[in-house]
Amino acid sequence: MADSRTHSASRETGAWAANGYAMLILLIVLLVLTAARVLGFAGSDPGASEVLWFLSTIFIGPVLIVLIASGFYMIQPNQAAAIGLFGAYRGTDRNHGLRWVWPWMTKTKISVRANNVVSEKLKVNDLRGNPIEIAANVVWRVSDTAQALFDVDDYKAFVFVQIESAVRSIGSRYPYDDIEHQEVTLRSHHDQINAELRTELNARLVLAGITVDECGLTHLAYAPEIAGAMLRRQQAEAVISARKKLVEGAVSMVEMALTQLSEKNVVELDDERRAAMVSNLMVVLCGERDAQPVVNAGSLYQ
Repeated sequence: MADSRTHSASRETGAWAANGYAMLILLIVLLVLTAARVLGFAGSDPGASEVLWFLSTIFIGPVLIVLIASGFYMIQPNQAAAIGLFGAYRGTDRNHGLRWVWPWMTKTKISVRANNVVSEKLKVNDLRGNPIEIAANVVWRVSDTAQALFDVDDYKAFVFVQIESAVRSIGSRYPYDDIEHQEVTLRSHHDQINAELRTELNARLVLAGITVDECGLTHLAYAPEIAGAMLRRQQAEAVISARKKLVEGAVSMVEMALTQLSEKNVVELDDERRAAMVSNLMVVLCGERDAQPVVNAGSLYQ
């Protein structure tokens, strides 16, 4: 036997509702007919039976007028109205303009426009345990009005809480940065991170009938308590990386120079002269200052 406490998801369906402009014309016709009947009766000399018939039927017009006048409601573009009857959901009317339903049916209006939310800056530990600050911008809208109204208590508060949870989850799932560019990081792989955040948000918000159209990180930085230290580390890593590239290029250039000198027989170099040339070229290519040439007037061995 199924547990009666199990949550059952609602599903949006179309509601019956009449065109409000047609009902407005009908209301005007009833007003004219009722007024004409009253004026016609007042200008005549009816008998007793006609008076009784008039009194017994005169209430029909006003009752119909009140019923029709009480059923009007307005829906703006990108707005919907959930129709209910004695606590039961009877469907959603998404047709904008002047609409009409029976007055004893409830009308709960809900916006289906796109909403833009920028989350607060959250402090999260990334994959390596470094505290970082992270925030995201999320564009969401109501796609199923029944779920938004009846499956969660407050769908807007639900969206804010789930955005915070998803941003925290993404922030702790990846490192902030990787100087060697071998990992997916929060700072360098924006498209992948944003796509994964959108997928996770849609999975979290499907319960409330919410769809996320677009999202992305708007703030990403190390927490203030480690920002200075991490900046120095990044600078040191950048210097090391630059030096590594510089040395690799210098070695390649020295190798090319020695190869061409040997192939073109420009000069015959023994091991000692080769070592001296390599040392000089490395100093020239890797030094931070311009090299100052020194003219040797004697022999290389003196």
